[in-house]
Amino acid sequence: MLRTIVTLVFCLALNILPCLSQEKPLRVGVAGLTHTHVHWILGREDIGDIEIVGIVEPNRELAQRYSEQHGFSMDVVFNTLEEMIYATKPEAVTAFGTIYDHLEVVETCAPLGVHVMVEKPLAVSLDHAKQMAALARKHDIHLLTNYETTWYPTNHMAKQFLNHGKIGRLRKVIVRDGHKGPVKIGVNREFLDWLQDPEANGGGAITDFGCYGANLTTWLMNGKRPNSVTAITQQFQPLNNPKVDDEATIILTYDNTQAIIQASWNWPIGRKDMELYGLTGALYADNRNELRLRIAEGYDGYHEEKFTLKERPSPHNDPFSMMAAVIKNKIRLRPYSLTSLENNLVVMEILDAARESAKHGKTITLTK
Repeated sequence: MLRTIVTLVFCLALNILPCLSQEKPLRVGVAGLTHTHVHWILGREDIGDIEIVGIVEPNRELAQRYSEQHGFSMDVVFNTLEEMIYATKPEAVTAFGTIYDHLEVVETCAPLGVHVMVEKPLAVSLDHAKQMAALARKHDIHLLTNYETTWYPTNHMAKQFLNHGKIGRLRKVIVRDGHKGPVKIGVNREFLDWLQDPEANGGGAITDFGCYGANLTTWLMNGKRPNSVTAITQQFQPLNNPKVDDEATIILTYDNTQAIIQASWNWPIGRKDMELYGLTGALYADNRNELRLRIAEGYDGYHEEKFTLKERPSPHNDPFSMMAAVIKNKIRLRPYSLTSLENNLVVMEILDAARESAKHGKTITLTK
């Protein structure tokens, strides 16, 4: 009888111990639902690394609509960030409201020790970004910025090739991002209301898509700030985008490299691609998974290799897996990596200078 009891206890222990040793998911709050990139986290497969414990959205009709779409309970929806934090005790908050609101999110979360990830760009202005950075450093929280292109295997392979000298020293970067425009692609009213507002979004295409190129170029340049920023903005769809630009070209100069960022709400086909030109070859990151490497031969000849890349391994394939890994000290972000605060402060410096350049029609020289 005693042997039977011991056997039962031992078997129970074998079943229970894995459960006890299993790490708890990161408790995450969602601040805002008006940025439609929020579907990324709401519709994400539950892989056990994060748990959405609360959502902040005062627009009950919008929250109800998304509740029905994604299956979360309206019981976890709160009117204010303070209410949500005190009721649900999140370890991190992801911001999916206006870009202008990012500062307020950090002002609320940082003193409480709650980490923050914002959707790109980091802030509406460099001034806001500096305030956010100061709060994050003072209260020792992580402040991350998420870009879709951070998770593209092609961008990372391109940088590896560049670092290994495959195309020689970098001389030119061209980054193109955008789509037909928010109205033409059918962005919902709640998103459109602030996406086309120069105060809430910081600008039009120059902010919405210019930030991608600034982020990638800063990463490729290992955190170097450009010497100068020159930008031209235009408005090709005044009826659709009455208050903001919808076409922007930003030129960044460095000691031996030039970057051209083409941000547009006028592309006929949506795109997020990048070209790198070195002394001996070129790299074309055509999309998320397709990369081309060309090595120069003679005057206009070249040898080309094409690569179709698989997704990167977790947590390097997903913003929320990355956030959980960083907060739990499983990985440490490298300086000026795409998600890092250091990189995105430079991004905001570039965007501020670009807006000033476009407004006054002159090149802005950045102070050393």
